[in-house]
Amino acid sequence: MSVMDIRNELCKYAQKTVANKLVVGPGGNISARYEGKMYLSPSGFALDEIAPEQWVEVDIESGAIADIGLRPSSEVLMHLFAYRANPNIGAIVHTHPPYCIAFTLVEENLPVMFPDQAALVGTTTYVPYVLPTTDKLADAVVAKVNDHSTILLGNHGLVTTGRNLREAYYRTEVVEESAKIFLIASAVKPPKALTDAEYREIASLESEAYRIQLLQKMK
Repeated sequence: MSVMDIRNELCKYAQKTVANKLVVGPGGNISARYEGKMYLSPSGFALDEIAPEQWVEVDIESGAIADIGLRPSSEVLMHLFAYRANPNIGAIVHTHPPYCIAFTLVEENLPVMFPDQAALVGTTTYVPYVLPTTDKLADAVVAKVNDHSTILLGNHGLVTTGRNLREAYYRTEVVEESAKIFLIASAVKPPKALTDAEYREIASLESEAYRIQLLQKMK
């Protein structure tokens, strides 16, 4: 693994994020950790327009930003504080998925309803609306990152973390699908969540452990 590998991986998942309509326009931001640095999307770019050399390098300990003529995302503090708070985080994906945002307009607690959600995501937490790009939002997210890998932001979007970009990205897809399923089912009647026993049973499956192990690989 090299810095260029990280930059290429960031481009790959940035393009998937746009292709799957998890952001629109210049919205959202993603990053990855590598040898004491984080590589973050630049401000003002649509994610699928970013070239490998345009990901902005930021020193995690000092906060020093490499001068490449581009500003890091305006959510730089959220990424920086999260990496400082949890050394197991290898990547962060912050998106504005439509079903997730719609869910936060009417609900706070997203139940665990189906096996992929139970195995790949687990419980998703919620942060009430906080002004974007501020240290208050960064602090609110950091308060959750040691206990949850997926965080819904009220009236705003979703933050997911993972040991690598693949894991963080696929958690984004699963939470968006979960919010979609919840909203569709709610149009008929209150959705049925998995029981704690059913949740634990899924987590104990060898097949799910294998899938999680695959997600932890970089590619």
